[in-house]
Amino acid sequence: MSHNLLKGKRGIIFGALDERSIAWKVAQVAHAEGASFTLTNAPIALRMGTINKLAEECEAEVIPADATSIEDLENLFTKSMEVLGGKIDFVLHSIGMSPNVRKGRDYGDLNYDWLMKTLDVSAISFHKVMQTAEKLDAMNEWGSIMGLSYIAAQRSFPDYSDMAQAKAMLESIARSYGERFGRMKNVRVNTISQSPTMTTAGTGVGGFDVFFDYADKMSPLGNASAEDCANYCVMFFSDFTRMVTMQNLMHDGGFSSSGITDRLIEDLTK
Repeated sequence: MSHNLLKGKRGIIFGALDERSIAWKVAQVAHAEGASFTLTNAPIALRMGTINKLAEECEAEVIPADATSIEDLENLFTKSMEVLGGKIDFVLHSIGMSPNVRKGRDYGDLNYDWLMKTLDVSAISFHKVMQTAEKLDAMNEWGSIMGLSYIAAQRSFPDYSDMAQAKAMLESIARSYGERFGRMKNVRVNTISQSPTMTTAGTGVGGFDVFFDYADKMSPLGNASAEDCANYCVMFFSDFTRMVTMQNLMHDGGFSSSGITDRLIEDLTK
């Protein structure tokens, strides 16, 4: 059921690859809630995914952009404002990639060039997005910028490898730029720490199926789905959360506050 939470709002959504992507679900909910937006991803990701299907469904234009390229980001924001007819009200940064994870490098044997790529794509790009938006004066007053994080930014998850450092940096950037953007234009910046989710990126992490089941049993409400995460994101794009900024918001069914649960105890004592 639509409540027109985003009626008249304009946005940019990064990272929709296929129907399993959280960004894909966010686009669907944002469209249903009355928003207009552009969709973007790196050119290589656009060739791998099915974003044109989503664009047609949401009446959105696709603008290719490498989020690590200032030139691409300048083009993205400029064209988005032209296409949408004004400044931007919301941005979703749903980007993460680790060559070390993809290629199975052990955490004690990282390729440091790949580590730099991980940080650039997964975290520094968040700063580049906001810096570009600031320099182009592309954000409306009381806009909202969201990045997707994970609890490995605060806790150790061995198979998550250098992506844990990237998520920690992402959350730090949200706080630092949140202070700046809030002071300058009342723009709020937050991150959402989502449950393990069956996305293309998530399932690329070793042992994901086992951990997905463990997290589900450790969460009183169970794992939060991609659809629920999309609803949460859209709430933070709306005017109902205008005074929330510089926060890392846990969206994990209670996982982050649970020591142990009955479901896990029952499973371990079988």
